[in-house]
Amino acid sequence: MSFDLILFGGTGDLVWRKLMPALFQAFRHGTLPADGRIIGVARDEHSDDEYRALIAERFKSIEDAKRPSDEEFGRFAQLLHYQRMDASQPADFERLKTLLRTRDTDTTVMYLATAPALFTTICEHLAGAGLNTPSTRIVLEKPLGNDLASNRAINRAVRDVFSEDQIFRIDHYLGKPSVQNLFALRFGNALFEPLWRRETIANIQITIAEDLGVEKRGAFYDSTGALRDMVQNHALQLLCAIGMEPPISSHADAIRDEKLKVLRALRPWTAETLAQHVVRGQYGAGTIGGQAVPGYRQEPGVDPHSTTETFVALRTEICTWRWAGVPFYIRTGKRLASRDARIVVNFRPVPHPIFPAPPGLSNQLVIHLQPKDGLELHLLAEGQDGRRRSSWGGSAPLAPVQLDLDFEKRFGTERVGAYERLLLDVIDGRLNLFVRSDEQEAAWHWVEPVLDLWRTTSQAPRAYAAGTWGPSSASAMIARDSHCWSEEC
Repeated sequence: MSFDLILFGGTGDLVWRKLMPALFQAFRHGTLPADGRIIGVARDEHSDDEYRALIAERFKSIEDAKRPSDEEFGRFAQLLHYQRMDASQPADFERLKTLLRTRDTDTTVMYLATAPALFTTICEHLAGAGLNTPSTRIVLEKPLGNDLASNRAINRAVRDVFSEDQIFRIDHYLGKPSVQNLFALRFGNALFEPLWRRETIANIQITIAEDLGVEKRGAFYDSTGALRDMVQNHALQLLCAIGMEPPISSHADAIRDEKLKVLRALRPWTAETLAQHVVRGQYGAGTIGGQAVPGYRQEPGVDPHSTTETFVALRTEICTWRWAGVPFYIRTGKRLASRDARIVVNFRPVPHPIFPAPPGLSNQLVIHLQPKDGLELHLLAEGQDGRRRSSWGGSAPLAPVQLDLDFEKRFGTERVGAYERLLLDVIDGRLNLFVRSDEQEAAWHWVEPVLDLWRTTSQAPRAYAAGTWGPSSASAMIARDSHCWSEEC
């Protein structure tokens, strides 16, 4: 199979940190089609050889296991090409067309690793140059807009140029092996489906915690915030994977139809729930890994009077027969106590306990997403006193035990990274792990009342110290339901 992959923003941060390493891993694994060209385009002046040298230098900063040897990179570099382009100039798209027409390919992929403000312009110029052919696919990075209106405007402009099955809206969380295992857990095993409902599940918690601050992205993050950056896309996609009904097949639209139903079934916000079920916070100075770190407002590029949230916790419900009355808690933030993404499914206690057990203990399924990738199943078993006394006599207490499945140890050498998988899917035309426009719009529609409240309120985000688990009000929110976050129970 032959392909051309054009990376708009070809000298940018996303390309050298994520996309190029992912493409190299696919090349190393032998899964990247051999007859391909990877063309970086940007406003800088570079020859092909200069661009290859730039990428080689950037590769020195990636982790050792994924770093190519000189011989490996030499072979990979033959795929790399460069063309100077100004995305605002139609004439530059004609020059790109001339380059692409130097050979015939099965597929042309336009990857827009640029600021979202350029998406519409690039698509219009691609069409003007006749580069929106039936064999062309376009990849759009998040965030796709900053509210519902801007999201609709971008989607409308892109659909004027490309059909829906040519548009790949990327959410790299959907490419993570751990998220793929979430789908496999639910729909590849008969064990959990009878329990995956309100009668047996007490609550579900989704945590996406980062111990890093905004790093060099202060200016971008200050105009975005945690709700747009993490909740509207990553967290809601995880919630859909947990809450969706089994699709009728593995076809992309069958999966995306079921996710859309979940988003449309989320309980609408009211003034009361906005006040009680949403917490926003902003980190102050603190300690991470024994090192003092500055507060958010002291970060480079951040407004010293910023009210942008770096932490969000919220409670919602899926208003369906399966999930009625089951609270879903979402929590995400920067400069938290650890880097930890997990989904915790807390089951209800047995209806009629006949064994003594410490209060509050019940079965729990923990789905680890990062940095660990695996499952923990928390059970109750007879404690040590059982060696001397029979539990059937009523005197031996139960004690917690767990089954721990580490997928990195089991599949470590066979795992495919998120961007590697997604890039290969784009080249092959598989849409299963990409987001449809109506999904995006439904997600924006649900989060927009929260954004509207924050835009009009004078109340600042609640402060929390870096290195903690966020504002205490997040614990108070979940405690109103007599529950607690997993690390606090």
